[in-house]
Amino acid sequence: MASRPLAAALALAAGAAMLIALPGQAQAAPPGDKDVTAELFEWTYASVAKECTSTLGPAGYGYVEVSPATEHIQGGQWWTSYQPVSYKIAGRLGDRTAFKNMIDTCHAAGVKVVADAVINHMAAGSGTETGTGTGGSSYTKYTYPGIYQPQDMDDCTAQISNYQDRWNVQHCELVGLADLDTGESYVRDRIAQYLNDLLSLGVDGFRIDAAKHMPAEDLAAIKSKLSDPNVYWKQEAIYGAGEAVSPTEYEGNGDVQEFRYGRDLKRVFTSEKLTYLNNFGEGWGYMASGKSGVFVDNWDTERNGSTLSYKDNANYTLANVFMLAWPYGSPDVHSGYEFSDNDAGPPNGGTVNACWQDGWKCQHKWPEIIKMVAFRNTARGAAVTNWWDNGNNAIAFGRGEKAYVAINHEGTSLTRTFRTSLPAGGYCDVQSGKSVTVDSSGQFTATLGANTAVALHAGARSCG
Repeated sequence: MASRPLAAALALAAGAAMLIALPGQAQAAPPGDKDVTAELFEWTYASVAKECTSTLGPAGYGYVEVSPATEHIQGGQWWTSYQPVSYKIAGRLGDRTAFKNMIDTCHAAGVKVVADAVINHMAAGSGTETGTGTGGSSYTKYTYPGIYQPQDMDDCTAQISNYQDRWNVQHCELVGLADLDTGESYVRDRIAQYLNDLLSLGVDGFRIDAAKHMPAEDLAAIKSKLSDPNVYWKQEAIYGAGEAVSPTEYEGNGDVQEFRYGRDLKRVFTSEKLTYLNNFGEGWGYMASGKSGVFVDNWDTERNGSTLSYKDNANYTLANVFMLAWPYGSPDVHSGYEFSDNDAGPPNGGTVNACWQDGWKCQHKWPEIIKMVAFRNTARGAAVTNWWDNGNNAIAFGRGEKAYVAINHEGTSLTRTFRTSLPAGGYCDVQSGKSVTVDSSGQFTATLGANTAVALHAGARSCG
């Protein structure tokens, strides 16, 4: 949520058969063999539960990330979810019973749950007018009965105005939101109590909203108070050139979201060459793969235009295909809804009756994207091999003996014989659903239409 506008808070050359070292697998990232997270933005918890059973589990998603579970200010805008007034689970997306049922249902489907946690701040307001939250709690800015009083807030009550000043960034108010003093022992204890409550319900990890606006040592102190201090922990710390606070400061606590990843993919897919992606990740100066959460877009960046979004059609689809095929970081697949008004809240109050209806985009279920989840799970641990490119916008690469992908981002079709390290035999191209035969020398011939891909992996040896 960091740095959103007031209204909302309110190498390059590559040759055939190149071998590229695999960046380190994420250590604080989702443990196990499935590291792809479906980010179901502003879905009700009941809708998430159904999706875990029908789609996420069968597709191989390891995690689902859900929007904040707190009582919040009233209003139809999406960002009301990011203005908590208490730590009761009593928001637009569901109550405590719905939240617990979602966790149990998702776990039964083999999907773990990451909760978006808003702990940097509380709701905004005039400071004098009393408001009523979605669960019936009364509050004024700086006074949230039963949890926080004015003495629990940071001393700076002005808005953040200078991102070159560490104190200003971490002690003043993000777009007017009441900033908690996370250096205070009571505040740390109270936040830990909230997170421990979510852990008691079965939550498997947290995405820490606006992490850059809290000192890393404060977050470390809060995490140390959890019933599981090693719980999966993914922090929103947006990179800004020349800024006083660097995302790398937070690596000691867990994963950190690498915002440059999505920004650079937008530039490459819209105005540069896919050829340049041959060392994408640490080779571009990013944080270590094993500490990085990555995404093509999220709800902030799709609205502020810093990344691609569903509105970018093939650029967006192919960027997601690339992300899921390339072994850097731990990927989030954003899944939101159509918008023309950046503030507009979710259709039907967050209830998803069906994908691709009522404005729900369901990117996590787009055929080109969902089929790459099993590809990634199958390719896990295998280095990038057999890189090929045409010097422009057609690329291909393997993941050892486990998988191979070719992406044609040209305006015309491409026919080529690709050299792979795959065992000989039949495969299903999970992008088109067509059968492909790899010969005894590891080669196959395919024609890719403009803006399409071919993806083969050892887990899909036939199209059945």
